[in-house]
Amino acid sequence: MLKNLMTIFSLIIIIIIAILFYLKFEVKEQKLDYILDQSTRALEKNLKNEKMNALEIALVLSKNEALVNALENDDEDLGYKILADIMESLKQNVHRTIRTQMITSDLDIFARSWDDVYAGISLAEYRTDLHYFKTHTTPRSSIEVGRRLGIKATVPIYKGEILLGFVEVLDFFDNITDYFRAQGMDLYVLLDEEYFNTATLMRENLTIDNYIVANINYNTSHIKVLENIDFKHLQANRIVSSENRYIFYEDMHDGAGKTIGSFVFVMPDRYLDYFRGTEDDISFFINVTRRDLYAVQKRQQLNHKYEKENAAELLYLKDIIQKEDSDDFLEIAYKKLDKYSKDELIKIMLENRSVKKIDGKIK
Repeated sequence: MLKNLMTIFSLIIIIIIAILFYLKFEVKEQKLDYILDQSTRALEKNLKNEKMNALEIALVLSKNEALVNALENDDEDLGYKILADIMESLKQNVHRTIRTQMITSDLDIFARSWDDVYAGISLAEYRTDLHYFKTHTTPRSSIEVGRRLGIKATVPIYKGEILLGFVEVLDFFDNITDYFRAQGMDLYVLLDEEYFNTATLMRENLTIDNYIVANINYNTSHIKVLENIDFKHLQANRIVSSENRYIFYEDMHDGAGKTIGSFVFVMPDRYLDYFRGTEDDISFFINVTRRDLYAVQKRQQLNHKYEKENAAELLYLKDIIQKEDSDDFLEIAYKKLDKYSKDELIKIMLENRSVKKIDGKIK
């Protein structure tokens, strides 16, 4: 009898352990699916933002009368000078390095913001995407293969019914790569090798399996791992695990919807614990720390606590607010006080008991 009880008890223990392992596996699988979903959403959002930002600049440049006149008059030197000056101004004032170029209606390089060496070189062989404008007059921004793979925002320039050429803003995934790196994930933008002859400026780039690595600022520490995985298996399953890393896969499409490569994310498996479940917010993505979370929560509490305070009460509270909350409190207070006129502020300060003397001027 005892032997039978022990056998039954052992079987129950084994079943319980098996169930626990199964549940743990299921939770892990769900979490990985969630991470892939959030990663692709973040990628889509960043790509959309980059495309829109590039298109905005291209549209503004297309309305620059001096640039349009230079293109119409075939003055390549002037076109280069204007583009280079505008991009340098943006770099100095908003700390953004942006590459722009102008292309003639015959698909020759007219001017580029970063050098004046290749003016007159034909792009007809490489930029088949520009055939889109044979039947369309509207601008577009999309991932396209040229001599390099990148996001290209292209705006056609017309004078009346005559197509003078195009102005383009180019992006090569640097910002998106940096974004994911800051979240604890490394992004690899992979172009299918069938475009090797088209992407002439990428022929010296690293190749992995049947892909050319397009983003220059990739993390080299995962290359060996990527070189040893089965990409067909990765493409079919979208998630694989190798050498203490999780690799995620997403197709990459050009402006015509054709699959031209892939986006591959690599995440060390130790980061998996940063995800508590599907209720996690994308804004906290991966590498959120307790200190980061506390700061966000504290800021939300301050906004809620002081949103109904009037200006006089805020001026009084500034002297009793805790030191660690002072920066956030002052920012909230400045936003509220900025809504008042000069005379209203003077009246409030004079009526505030904590103010003994007013020095200087209110501008």
